[in-house]
Amino acid sequence: MADDMKVAICGAGAWGTALAIQCAEQGLTVSLLPRRIEQAEAMRSAGENQDYLPGYPLPKKLSVEVSDEAALADAAIVLLGSPSYALRAWLERIKKTITDERRVFFISLAKGLELESGKTPCELIGEVFPEHLIGCLSGPTFAGEVAEGKPVAMTLAATAIESIVEATQMAISGSNMRIYLSDDLRGVELGGCLKNVYAIAAGCSQGLGLGDNAQAALLTRALAEMVRVGLALGAQSETFYGLSGFGDLSATCHGEWSRNRTFGEAVAKGGSAKQVVENQKTAVEGYRTAKSFHEMLEAKGIDAPILEQVYRILYEDKRPMEALSDLMSRDLKREND
Repeated sequence: MADDMKVAICGAGAWGTALAIQCAEQGLTVSLLPRRIEQAEAMRSAGENQDYLPGYPLPKKLSVEVSDEAALADAAIVLLGSPSYALRAWLERIKKTITDERRVFFISLAKGLELESGKTPCELIGEVFPEHLIGCLSGPTFAGEVAEGKPVAMTLAATAIESIVEATQMAISGSNMRIYLSDDLRGVELGGCLKNVYAIAAGCSQGLGLGDNAQAALLTRALAEMVRVGLALGAQSETFYGLSGFGDLSATCHGEWSRNRTFGEAVAKGGSAKQVVENQKTAVEGYRTAKSFHEMLEAKGIDAPILEQVYRILYEDKRPMEALSDLMSRDLKREND
């Protein structure tokens, strides 16, 4: 099946490139489409992605394309490796090439909400490509470790578990990667979005030097809040105890490679949130997503104290230690309330 399956990946950041390497190593025909022609030409010349994933050679079977038509022609699977804030532009770009004449399985790799609408990546894909199958791939993943071939497990969720979804699971999985299926697309997406905001909180905790006890308590309460928020937004509770929920939360809050965690640490040490984000070469999804969740949850009357304090730190210049004090002074209650 892998030999007959063509995969196109839109966006050549670290994660899109790592998955392109994984798919090529599994024997799939893979086209990687960078956003800019200059980046595509540089990757072709260097044989690696020096901008976002240096040190990992691109397999010979992996084709880096400069045109949408060359990358997307005959692709049965299209992975969208764009940050959430740039996803709509990618969808508008490729809709000229992908029509309803052939049904495509779109898989989002993004983990953030659109700032203006508060919509998840798959909701955006559904707006532009309503006749196609839509899914997302999520879980605890560091791009460098995936490119290196270290063990990893992920969740693939879709609007319907059709044969192409099962074929994708089989084709991408290998000796180093295990893919699990889920029909809770809403929950898998929300877990990937929420954990980035909580990773900023974990970074703040580390930046303040609060210690391991505080970090463990924060992650435990963040998981409880994630489940409560997810249920209120239409997800299944068990999803948040899996790879795309607790698994991703744990990795992102602890990993040295986590952009959201290191961002939170920089803010706790006195950096301006806006300036730190602007100086980052890669996306910090939790920064924008915190604002989207704040507006959504406030409108729906959903209580999420950790998310709310992260929003106030990032957008109202609240001091992280003051935010901690406010969390610690909340009314005492039973743990399972």
